Amino acid sequence: MQEIHVGFLGAGGIAQAHVYSIQALKYYYNEVPEIILESAASVRKESRESFASKFGFKTAQTVEELSANEKIEAVFILGPNKVHFEHFKLALKMPNVKYIYLEKPVCSSLQEEEAMKDLLEMADPSIKIQVGFQYLQTSSVREALNFWKSGKLGKPIHFDLKYYHGDYLQTAYREKRVTRLTPAPDGGAMADLGSHGISLLMAFMGEKLQITSALQGGNFGDVPAGSDLFSSLSLVEPETGAVGNMSASRISSGTGDLVQLEIYAENGAIRYSSANSEYFEYYIEGSNQWIKQMVGSNYKPATSFPSGHVPPGWLRSMVHAHYKFFTGDDAQSFNTDLKHGLAVQRIVRETADHLTTFRKNFKNE
Repeated sequence: MQEIHVGFLGAGGIAQAHVYSIQALKYYYNEVPEIILESAASVRKESRESFASKFGFKTAQTVEELSANEKIEAVFILGPNKVHFEHFKLALKMPNVKYIYLEKPVCSSLQEEEAMKDLLEMADPSIKIQVGFQYLQTSSVREALNFWKSGKLGKPIHFDLKYYHGDYLQTAYREKRVTRLTPAPDGGAMADLGSHGISLLMAFMGEKLQITSALQGGNFGDVPAGSDLFSSLSLVEPETGAVGNMSASRISSGTGDLVQLEIYAENGAIRYSSANSEYFEYYIEGSNQWIKQMVGSNYKPATSFPSGHVPPGWLRSMVHAHYKFFTGDDAQSFNTDLKHGLAVQRIVRETADHLTTFRKNFKNE
């Protein structure tokens, strides 16, 4: 059995979700590599040591020590947004790395975007790079995307996507996540939540989406003005002429973890909501009825834990994202490679510019 030695750059909450997904692979799939949790690294000594001990890593190291670890073949970049680019550069230079899993957003500035494009051109093409847009691995989203690409609904006319949380209404929650409250494009709702939404839209609408304007709402004394708590974008797809809106929110009370997509086209419409993650719906013009397409679990190879009929959740899609990352055995799955990550990042970065203009015009900043 193939062995892959893994190192984590980051030991926070998202790192816990990744280690869960790695450890869960064997429950869902019969043929997966043996994943060796080799090393966990973070800035704070007590944090990395506690994480390594709790989740079964062989050792805890500094970032510099991990980058020199010749045993590591797969690197997970899971630290604060502002260090993603630097950690990506480190990972590319590591002696035996064959896999890099990069959490979104991939970087924090135009300069880093340009440098990352150059690094990608020069990188060893055999290195597998995957960006953390696991929402595209939700079963119903995968099936909805396949249905959309069939062309049955025709050319898109307009669309709407929402990704809403309410957690940042709570002062205690904000205090624990100060690093996510940095000004856009490094932090804020659009970089954190919205990047998933942009990725989802680009899977359906293409990566040439353009932003025409943006606005933001929400004002808390402990949150920098440049860190959007709610932001909304107006977008256009230049080839089809389709237009639409996308919004990301950390302050929408009562929404839980809500992702909602609607696309209206010449011959009908399609919609999906995470509130009903086991199905998507479509409408064919003239039929006078919405069709509910039940999906359940559609992963290939077929999985049986705990049942093929269990509705997929956020963690289940992340488990499959790791299966795709380590095995590559899913040709039908949308490819969230670095090219896609950089396309998403372009919109995230341009959002920050539009929000600055909005604040100057309407908030007397």
